Amino acid sequence: MLLSNSFIPILKNNPSEAKIKSHQLMLRVGMIKQASAGIYSWLPLGFKVMKKIEDIVRQEQNKIGAQEILMPTIQSSEIWKESGRYDDYGEEMLRITDRQNREMLYGPTNEEQVTEIFRSSIKSYKSLPQLMYHIQWKFRDEIRPRFGIMRGREFYMKDAYSFDVSDEEAFYSYNKFFLSYLRTFKRLSLTAIPMAADTGPIGGNLSHEFIILADTGESKIFTDKRIFDLDNADTQLEKASLESMRKKYEQFYAVTDEKFNKEDFEKIVSKENQLITKGIEVGHIFYFGDKYSKPMGASVDLPGGKKDFVKMGSYGIGVSRLVGAIIEAKYDDKNEIMKWPLSVAPYDIALIPMINKNDTSALDKANNINIELIKNNIDAIIDDTDENFSSKIKKMNLIGAPYQIIIGKKSEGDLLEFKETSGETQNLPLSKIIEIITKQKNSI
Repeated sequence: MLLSNSFIPILKNNPSEAKIKSHQLMLRVGMIKQASAGIYSWLPLGFKVMKKIEDIVRQEQNKIGAQEILMPTIQSSEIWKESGRYDDYGEEMLRITDRQNREMLYGPTNEEQVTEIFRSSIKSYKSLPQLMYHIQWKFRDEIRPRFGIMRGREFYMKDAYSFDVSDEEAFYSYNKFFLSYLRTFKRLSLTAIPMAADTGPIGGNLSHEFIILADTGESKIFTDKRIFDLDNADTQLEKASLESMRKKYEQFYAVTDEKFNKEDFEKIVSKENQLITKGIEVGHIFYFGDKYSKPMGASVDLPGGKKDFVKMGSYGIGVSRLVGAIIEAKYDDKNEIMKWPLSVAPYDIALIPMINKNDTSALDKANNINIELIKNNIDAIIDDTDENFSSKIKKMNLIGAPYQIIIGKKSEGDLLEFKETSGETQNLPLSKIIEIITKQKNSI
């Protein structure tokens, strides 16, 4: 892709209204554009990153046997009245009346909608378990939307739901999503800590937030540093393996401020292992039993002719929020370099030819290199503008392709100036560069 043909409206300076680095960068590099308070249009660069995150989230949901559906953004108020949440949810719910004077709402979450789908279709315990998810826009009418897409009113979210015949089976489903989330965030090059958390308006008695460390995070966290040394690489999807994995994490103190107890923290965690900092919530999972199935009549036939209400859980990941969270975790504010993980970077590599008005050989070389990169499924952006070298580097550092090839005086013969965005320059042949990038992409 030629930069001159790309819709990437880069600003020279950080917008004054943006207070945190993710909001600053996303506006400055033209990833988003505000439409109204807390609502944004996603422009090509930002949308590309978000869709790559979505693909990874989808892949990891599919691996645990969750099935993808798509539910509407506009829901009937009737199912929310059945569950008892219509009046309880609060002013964050955007309520609408259609031309037939029917009460509707813009869905802030989908527990009621998916329960209605389930109860109309599944009647026997033999059809359980069922794990379903969708990736859809949500709306919550925040009283003070701020920090760009981190605390907006409209956001893109993966929410999943489990239906099981018993608590034991439901905990098995819960643990599947627990593992899926750890693997998802790892593929995004994020270290996410599962923390015991309040269930909030979703309800239930078991909940974990997945938090990444960030100075600009809204959640205050208290944890044992040793939790960062844990690895789930060997965890299998069998019940015992999953249960053991979750208990391994839960043996270490890790809570948000809502659950914090100073006496417990100081008693359980030695002083040298105590960590008190801030973080960003990137995922939240809940188990709430029959909180929704009972009032909505979602039951199944059991052996012996009995009926029972299914046990449910819900599992959310903020797909659009993750774009901002990755920036908060990876952006080098001092050097103005965005270090996108290769798994979600808008481009794999930036080609930066030093263009002379009377000599297009560097640009021609860049185009020929790009032909070979395309053959190897490597996505490149070419800065074909006639700006000076420092301006080109600064611009490409902001866009954040993980690798760069500089085509100038030092690119003689078969050797090219190649480097990771913030690393040292190496002189390598194109074949070696392709090998390096391909190996990294295959490891994601």
